[in-house]
Amino acid sequence: MIKAVIVKRDGRTVNLRCEGHAYYDDPGRDIVCAAVSVLVINTINSIEKFCHYKVKMNSKEESGLIDCSFPKPLPKGGELLIDSLCLGLSQIMNNYGDSYFKFKILEES
Repeated sequence: MIKAVIVKRDGRTVNLRCEGHAYYDDPGRDIVCAAVSVLVINTINSIEKFCHYKVKMNSKEESGLIDCSFPKPLPKGGELLIDSLCLGLSQIMNNYGDSYFKFKILEES
């Protein structure tokens, strides 16, 4: 199962963590894994390219880990990209069920 968590503090994104594999289908045919990966990686790449923000990231392909921290506030466009990611991830969870993918947003104070 893939687990994705976005942590927000005082309304701003401070961390994005995604880990695991969906096992919806065989490797190379797993549309849930592919969809989550594309959304997460594209969001990170978009934040770096269009917002000129260097994302602090750790990844491990074998475990499916992508862990990003945002120590400085994201520009407004960066938060919009994160909101778009949240929409896409929520739709994947709703369409394929939480036995393959779980997503949540944690608001810390």
